[in-house]
Amino acid sequence: MKAIINTSRKQGKISKYIYGQFAEHLGRCIYEGLYVGEDSDIPNKNGMRTDVVNALRELEIPVLRWPGGCFADDYHWRDGIGEKSKRPYMVNTNWGGVVENNHFGTHEFFELCEQLGTEPYICGNVGSGSVKEMRDWIEYMTFDGDSPLANERRKNGREKPWKLKFFGVGNENWGCGGNMRPLYYCDLYRRYSTFIRSYGDEPIFRIAGGPNADDAEWTETLMQNIANATEGISLHNYTYETDWENKGSSTCFDKNGWYSLMADSGRVESAVTLHESIMDRYDPERKIALIVDEWGNWFDVEPGTNPGFLYQQNTMRDVISAMLVLHAFHRHNDRVRMANIAQMVNVLQAMILTDGEKMVLTPTYHLFRMMKGHMDGERVDIDYASDEIDFGGKKIPKISVSASEKDGAMTISICNVSLDEDESVEIELRDGVYLSAGAELLTAVNMNDCNTFDAPDTVAPRALDVSLSDGILSLKLPKMSAAVITLK
Repeated sequence: MKAIINTSRKQGKISKYIYGQFAEHLGRCIYEGLYVGEDSDIPNKNGMRTDVVNALRELEIPVLRWPGGCFADDYHWRDGIGEKSKRPYMVNTNWGGVVENNHFGTHEFFELCEQLGTEPYICGNVGSGSVKEMRDWIEYMTFDGDSPLANERRKNGREKPWKLKFFGVGNENWGCGGNMRPLYYCDLYRRYSTFIRSYGDEPIFRIAGGPNADDAEWTETLMQNIANATEGISLHNYTYETDWENKGSSTCFDKNGWYSLMADSGRVESAVTLHESIMDRYDPERKIALIVDEWGNWFDVEPGTNPGFLYQQNTMRDVISAMLVLHAFHRHNDRVRMANIAQMVNVLQAMILTDGEKMVLTPTYHLFRMMKGHMDGERVDIDYASDEIDFGGKKIPKISVSASEKDGAMTISICNVSLDEDESVEIELRDGVYLSAGAELLTAVNMNDCNTFDAPDTVAPRALDVSLSDGILSLKLPKMSAAVITLK
């Protein structure tokens, strides 16, 4: 395959927030995964797992969404502040019917964000919460003056307010967040968002609960009724082996299961394109962001685990599909300005899996670390034509490439979808002078290979030989692989 990168043709910034993460009170994501408590035998800092936090810091996570998800519209923030022994328990009816002790609440979340060096994105409770409850939470978190709520925060151990840039007004209000009709949600949104007051120097970026997958009516209704009252609209779009009823196994799949997921990954870009076209009619200047704050692969849970915990493994199939989706977000960077993969630890397409004191990095973790050079980079024009793989009448591009430039360095990410054929790649670098090239490769012996606690490096990055001569970058991309090249 031959490609041309026109380095002088910039196509806008790839927001760093596209590489955001999501942590919900679901299964073992928060408890055991991120938070073990101060008294745990597992090494921790203020209750946060040291090994997990240290690993996640390597990703330079730009933003973290919390507390849900479906959990958000059942969450009452006052239950998660004050002395832990006095915090009321609740039953997490959304995820497994387990008891939630609320030991991880507002203060703990911001502590986690500070340890990770990430920005918080909080999703508020519209489904079962009141306007006053949401209004009070904002003041508790962000007001620096003398008020009962700010003083209560101080009493609970936090003198200065936290910085909060992103706030979601409900979650999946078409489903678990209230089973609402779109116009009804618009009325609620206008009411609730009125009381999201910005006490700090930077206005809070309000995110309206947007559509599920290809629900055009929901987006149309929101744009007709709240376009002047929001900075962002969310989109949720998961990928499956076949569909919601046939999610498939995360590890026990065949060639058809591989290509079926690759085809479904293309559906994410179709959804983005659909909602983007609706938003463009009402917001041609693209001031309102499309926030894909739940995306990723959703498979059947691992056998023998709680079906409400959504615990699944992670293979090269997840790596390739994730790169395809991230490249789609790059192509729509003028509208898609945040995305949050679901979820960070032990849930769905996780970065990290834990079992007691043991921890393992997933192939998707390695991909996110490799691709972080794209964050806030200027997307550059790339021209190429890829062969296509015919799968059941669907055409899947064999190769996907994206490139961006930042601080004088260029990041090129490229993947080979094929299970059978390597690909020789030649990239002409126009209007740019680069003196060195380095590359990392992710691949596996078998398409079902995954990282386990006993074999944590089965799928791990290794160096890839590349040649840079007279403005031509050459490499050989193995079958079922993903590579990231850095030019300086």
